[in-house]
Amino acid sequence: QVRLVESGGGLVQAGDSLRLSCVASGRPFGASAMAWFRQAPGKEREFVAVVMSGHQYYSDSVQGRFTISRDIAKNTVYLQMNSLKPEDTGVYYCAAGPVGSSLNNRYHYWGRGTQLTVSS
Repeated sequence: QVRLVESGGGLVQAGDSLRLSCVASGRPFGASAMAWFRQAPGKEREFVAVVMSGHQYYSDSVQGRFTISRDIAKNTVYLQMNSLKPEDTGVYYCAAGPVGSSLNNRYHYWGRGTQLTVSS
């Protein structure tokens, strides 16, 4: 059974940094695209970042502040978040799929999410 488990969320202040982790189990994810999405209260889930084949892509809202990386040996993908803003608040989801995309329907596997709250 494929599982994605996120961790690292919490309550921080604006300007702080935090790193999220997502551990994948059940199959090797070395060739898969691994992505982070987020969903704020009352809003749709939105793309944050994706890593695949050594390339990373980011949404405009996090470009320059967030960094996605992966450790294939550990089947883990990370999201380093710097200069956090209150608008970064939401539930952060890890996703895995065959191709990298900003569209959430392109991903086959999802974690349950980890909550990030950024206070002003």
